Amino acid sequence: MAPNIENYKISKGKKFKRELSKRKFFIFEDPKEAQHFYNFVNTKFQLNHSNVYDDVPFQIDGHHFFFVFYEISIPDKTLNFLPAILNASMNRVLKSEDEEYIDGSDILRKDNWYVAIEVYSDIEKDCLDQNSLSRDAVLMYLRNLKKEYLTTHNYNETVFRN
Repeated sequence: MAPNIENYKISKGKKFKRELSKRKFFIFEDPKEAQHFYNFVNTKFQLNHSNVYDDVPFQIDGHHFFFVFYEISIPDKTLNFLPAILNASMNRVLKSEDEEYIDGSDILRKDNWYVAIEVYSDIEKDCLDQNSLSRDAVLMYLRNLKKEYLTTHNYNETVFRN
């Protein structure tokens, strides 16, 4: 089951998705289509499709930071019993010995999308770690970034906000 995240959560990457690093991540559900966060970051930070996923630079109070983000899909899988029950019933009525009641088509999938962001600087490897000196400022920045992303429909507007 894919997790339900109300606002955002801070979690070790490996704990959320095995492919992520052990650093702490700012994670939120992404209700938009795939690649929207990429387009938002590319436009907002005027990256011209260069290093959009890695080492995105930003500043907080004159201090330089970088973030890396991942758009993650976690599927929900549920078993659809109706075809299996109909298959079993028909086999019993027809006295068939075919007992393949459940196959891959009986499993329903729904993908849930998340954005996971890790932040670091030249001074700190993990700015979201509990002991990080810049944690509070970085969290405030990421909360505002998330809010801006979710409320903006035309990403070119973000250029004028900076």
